[in-house]
Amino acid sequence: MRIVFFGTPEFAVPSLEALTAEGAQVVGVVTQPDKPQGRSRSTLVPPPVKVAALRLGLPVLQPERPVGDLFHAALKHHQAELGVVVAYGHLLKPEMLAIPPRGMINVHASLLPALRGAAPINWAILRGDAETGVSIMQMAKGMDSGPVLHRLTTPIGPGDTAGALTARLATLGAVALIEALALQRLGRLTPMPQDAALATFAPKIDRATARLDWSEDAGAIARRIRAFDPAPGAWTTLHEREVKFFGVRPAPGGGPPGRILDVRNALVIGTVAGAIEIAEVRPAGRARMSAADWLRGRGAMPGETFA
Repeated sequence: MRIVFFGTPEFAVPSLEALTAEGAQVVGVVTQPDKPQGRSRSTLVPPPVKVAALRLGLPVLQPERPVGDLFHAALKHHQAELGVVVAYGHLLKPEMLAIPPRGMINVHASLLPALRGAAPINWAILRGDAETGVSIMQMAKGMDSGPVLHRLTTPIGPGDTAGALTARLATLGAVALIEALALQRLGRLTPMPQDAALATFAPKIDRATARLDWSEDAGAIARRIRAFDPAPGAWTTLHEREVKFFGVRPAPGGGPPGRILDVRNALVIGTVAGAIEIAEVRPAGRARMSAADWLRGRGAMPGETFA
């Protein structure tokens, strides 16, 4: 089957690699443009999917946006039968979805209709969900609203961060994609319409969502830290300066919310119910470091309070 692949971040790479390993004829890869990075913004860095595609010898298209007659013509030139979309980063319009005769399918990192949207992995952890998974969905006009073709689940462990869960779901998504295509070839794939009444949403993470709320209990604060590790990082302030927390676990005891209780062996902070221990921090303008190193540099003292 001739397939055109849409994807951008590292999350999409296992799916692209799995398609080629299974012998699928990937006739083109559409990804976002190289992005300027560094202090001077003068170094262009290619997205992970482009790097993988070039390594695999696949042709790459990098439109600023997947619209317009020229891009449509370029896509039609590849004569793909099916489109596969994995974390591409742009919404595809209905006329784009209709170009491949078999339409387009999407690997989405949630158990649809739960957590439609841009950040399902972060929100699954933040909500305290016991499990999540990947859904293979036939793409339709609405956001993540098409019928589900196949799904696989995985538990969310008490120590799972967004980074760890993303890596696991990337691998699981590749497995689910290959299984779905195999079932389709056998005629055993039954599209299941989503119940819109059960839909929940996972909007893009903004700065306010990543801020720690010291009116929450230890469990909720720990989930917020894990949900935004490694990026964008859950943050709070001390002496009106931002600091981000990583590597959280429960600590015995308790104290006033946000109050630093102990710095002798670890950074221990009180909450409205329970206490947490922080392993790593990132002070404003500095690199991520161990909490112990930060404390040795007098980053915080017992009795001080995060806001």
